[in-house]
Amino acid sequence: MFRKFFLVKPAAPGKVYGAPGAGNSVFISVMTAVVLIALWFLITRVGLIKPIFLPSPGAVYDKFIQAMTEGVANSTLAQHTAASLSRVMGAFFLALVTAVPVGILMGVNRIARGLFDPIIEFYRPLPPLAYLPLVIIWFGIGEFPKVFLIYLAIFAPMAIAARAGVKSVSMEQIHAAYAMGATSTQIIWHVILKAAMPEIFTGMRIGIGVGWTTLVAAEMIAASRGLGFMVLNAAQYLASDTVIMGIIVIGFFAFIFDLLVRYLEKILIPWKGKA
Repeated sequence: MFRKFFLVKPAAPGKVYGAPGAGNSVFISVMTAVVLIALWFLITRVGLIKPIFLPSPGAVYDKFIQAMTEGVANSTLAQHTAASLSRVMGAFFLALVTAVPVGILMGVNRIARGLFDPIIEFYRPLPPLAYLPLVIIWFGIGEFPKVFLIYLAIFAPMAIAARAGVKSVSMEQIHAAYAMGATSTQIIWHVILKAAMPEIFTGMRIGIGVGWTTLVAAEMIAASRGLGFMVLNAAQYLASDTVIMGIIVIGFFAFIFDLLVRYLEKILIPWKGKA
């Protein structure tokens, strides 16, 4: 049984040499998750770690049921999740419609590159907590600064990915399009943008991941609902079961959205890796 999952399979027809890393890894991933969960059960069962530091899976599940029905931190889990999803997805779509055009513009125009590149490269390495106080001073403690903080975190990787995608276009493609009478606008739309799509989708995946990691920092701004707020509130009372439950929920939604972006990538750019 295990041979077909762990042994290298013959190359597919038309592919004499198998590509490095080719093959299905789903079984290995599932088994890794099963082993980790089994270790979690075992460690908490024999009492190697105190429950205040690592609660049992059963305790985390009970807290999940309680959060779904009775609620924690003055809201149900559905309400916390809806608040966080609205912030992350709002910031993501706002970054998508601004960062991608800016990145493409940086790739095709030296003036735009000179204007935006120093700003993006300056704040990109900064952790969101570094400019969180400034966001609060500028915009207060309402809903907008939470979304804006996540937006800033997503904007930089998406813009850089779009710019890298533009730079990946071969000059032969551009020259061929010009030779067939294409205008500059047609070159950008039909040649450069399509060639940059794989990098843009990579930036989208990185961006949505960064957005979820920034969520906790964003919900430090006088939030009353949200998964990050729920985790921070539980940490103040050493409620590790709630903390772990919140981490699992955040990780679950981050993983689902990553799968969704991968699926859209496969549908919208089927030529990736084939040309």
